[in-house]
Amino acid sequence: MRIGSTNNISLFLVISIVFTLTGCAVGPNYKKPEIAIPSDWNNRFNGTPTEKQADIQSLATWWSTLNDPELSSLITRAVEGNLDVKEARSRILESRARRGVAQAGLFPTLDVSGSEKWTRTGKDTGKSRTTKLISSVLDSGWEVDIFGGTRRSIEAASATMEGNMENLRDVLVSLLAEIAINYIEIRTYQARIAATHASIDTQDETYKLTVWRCEAGLNDELAVQQALYNLENTRSQIPTLQTGLEEALNRIAVLLGEQPGSVHKELATTEPIPVASAELAVGVPADLLRRRPDIRQAERELASQTANIGVATADLFPKLSLKGSIGIEAISFNELRDVMPYSDNWVLSGGPQITWAIFDAGAIRQNIKVQSALQEQALIQYESSILTALEEVENALISYINEQTRLENLRKATQAAKIASVLAEQQYQSGVSDFTDVLDAQRSLLSFQDQLAQSSGTVTSNLVRLYKALGGGWQSFAAEDEQ
Repeated sequence: MRIGSTNNISLFLVISIVFTLTGCAVGPNYKKPEIAIPSDWNNRFNGTPTEKQADIQSLATWWSTLNDPELSSLITRAVEGNLDVKEARSRILESRARRGVAQAGLFPTLDVSGSEKWTRTGKDTGKSRTTKLISSVLDSGWEVDIFGGTRRSIEAASATMEGNMENLRDVLVSLLAEIAINYIEIRTYQARIAATHASIDTQDETYKLTVWRCEAGLNDELAVQQALYNLENTRSQIPTLQTGLEEALNRIAVLLGEQPGSVHKELATTEPIPVASAELAVGVPADLLRRRPDIRQAERELASQTANIGVATADLFPKLSLKGSIGIEAISFNELRDVMPYSDNWVLSGGPQITWAIFDAGAIRQNIKVQSALQEQALIQYESSILTALEEVENALISYINEQTRLENLRKATQAAKIASVLAEQQYQSGVSDFTDVLDAQRSLLSFQDQLAQSSGTVTSNLVRLYKALGGGWQSFAAEDEQ
């Protein structure tokens, strides 16, 4: 079958019209919303630590300011082994593939099929005859994206993929902070356990002293029992502290993607609580829009949902498809092979096809309303993510500032408690005061030492939370997933 010149002209005209129309795409064009951001933070530092200008590199490797090689090693290993990171990377691969599926809609499709059919006649007459027919058909089709529905789908898929990249970065920000906070918690528990053991040693000596004085007739049994319950009460705190230490160690292992117990030996040696440098790269509130991955992810989700409105709107308009097929028939495979280039049995068909949903009881328009409402929700979520980020930074700033003040007060209180404990012990041995003063002094000293260790860990943990709120850390590890 031959296609005449008239058909060729008609097909040419159709294709020309198509390419003229495909420059437009229905639905709103996305524009990043402008959100009012304060020019500065409400809480500022006075004295130490001091602020410095925002330094992207310092923020990207904020853990290096703690000068702890063990922590740096744990962070590097966590990025490679953490299961949440692996899942986030898998989502990126998925979204890239989905974008590829959407892009395939711009191109024609080509299908090939073959069949063999046989019939038998004359069975009742005794002169049966079997006829076999073999056919091969090549079908092609192309739905032309006149009103941009497919292009909007690609736009939505691309924004979703970019949002998944930001999700990976957000996972990294949270992971690095969790590793650091749990590591600081380990060192804090170790410091508290060490302080408690030191108090136990002191109180044990005091208990032995009261026993000796009681045997010597210098004091009564009351002081002995008071010293004993003070000692045993302090000992009773060790199991609780050990439980907290074990939980933090197990949490670190899981964050690394390893089984609980795998880091116990590595972190068994007591080390000091990490201390931060005196300068912080805080920057200004507007920096959050480019630093915080969760904000960037929310903005990409808004872009994706805006494109989905165009996808839904395109269903209101006609769809133009160009379809064609070519086939050949023969009674055997050999004949089919031999006659392919020359046979008159070719069957050739093709032409444009227009479909238009003229009645659907309003389903298409309702779907447009659905997508528009989802866009409004995405915009609200974007604005909410910005407010949440500002809140987290402000809270982290004031927590860090105030805990620094509290830490300094506890240092002074602990020093005074040490002196008071020594004086109470000396006065008791000299008979100037009773044993109650010794008990009060030892309890106060242990309490202040424990609070001092906790506050030291809290200061550094609050610093980590501040860096997390500022969106730091992902810049050092996410580049390989941007390809």
